[in-house]
Amino acid sequence: MLSPQQLFERLDQLGIAHQSVEHPPVFTVEEAKALRGNLPGHHVKNLFLRNKKEEMWLVVVLEDRAIDLKRLGEALGAGRLSFGSAERLKRHLGVEPGSVTPLALVNDGGRAVRLALDRALGDGGPLNVHPLTNTMTTTLSPAGLLRFFAATGHELRWLDFPI
Repeated sequence: MLSPQQLFERLDQLGIAHQSVEHPPVFTVEEAKALRGNLPGHHVKNLFLRNKKEEMWLVVVLEDRAIDLKRLGEALGAGRLSFGSAERLKRHLGVEPGSVTPLALVNDGGRAVRLALDRALGDGGPLNVHPLTNTMTTTLSPAGLLRFFAATGHELRWLDFPI
């Protein structure tokens, strides 16, 4: 599992511009809003989910998006979804609760976790995500994030909200 510094080195190797700021640990969207400072661009909410077949999903949406897990599961064709355990999260993405991020896919070499993104995140504005820890926020472009997903081998599924 990579450290944030190793992640930054990987982004550099891929030619993905990024900038990070440190802040106190955040565990919720509300805490993030209060502690992250004034970072322009989209901020995200990350959901690590699983279904009864043990399939796992990382769903990344605008931070204020209301999510109905039943409708989300139907939209993904995944059936009934529930949140993945902290142990499962650590095993597959290498992060702790509160630090879930699309950048954690770098730790999913077996591509066991499926990826779905809110289409609104691709509108060209900067994206703000955790770099494997909830004590920092990293800003990168949507194009940079897509390049990152391609490098990890994770297929992206776009979601149109409301679902």
